[in-house]
Amino acid sequence: MKIKRLFAIAIILVSCTRNQVAPDPEAVKQEVIAAEQAFAKMAADSGIAGAFRAFAAPDAVMRRGNSLVSGRDSVAAYISASYRAGETLEWAPDFVDVAASGDLAYTYGKYTFSSPDSTGMIKKQVGYFHTVWKRQPDGNWKFVWD
Repeated sequence: MKIKRLFAIAIILVSCTRNQVAPDPEAVKQEVIAAEQAFAKMAADSGIAGAFRAFAAPDAVMRRGNSLVSGRDSVAAYISASYRAGETLEWAPDFVDVAASGDLAYTYGKYTFSSPDSTGMIKKQVGYFHTVWKRQPDGNWKFVWD
């Protein structure tokens, strides 16, 4: 009887693992690009700090200078304290890749940060960003590294 029960359990376990289908990497890439685009749009439309809060995972980490800013609330506080009225941040991914598991991804590309100086003249800083994204339990993508 014990052997039959163990055999039945083994069959169930094997059949469960065989039925798992690997995610389509191109479809997952499109999800990540959509998240990146929504993040950038929110930053443009509603403000940089709010966008960083909305798209940061609870355990997100940002490197700024020689410091790490850890946690969604700390990221939002840092962004709120660092940015002033009139500043804008624009970016778009040039490249995206995803893990075979479909739950991690990274993007990189160019950004432009614009800020008015004391005379009102707009100064632009151009650079490159790198973001690591993680699928959350609810299926949404949030950044864990920026």
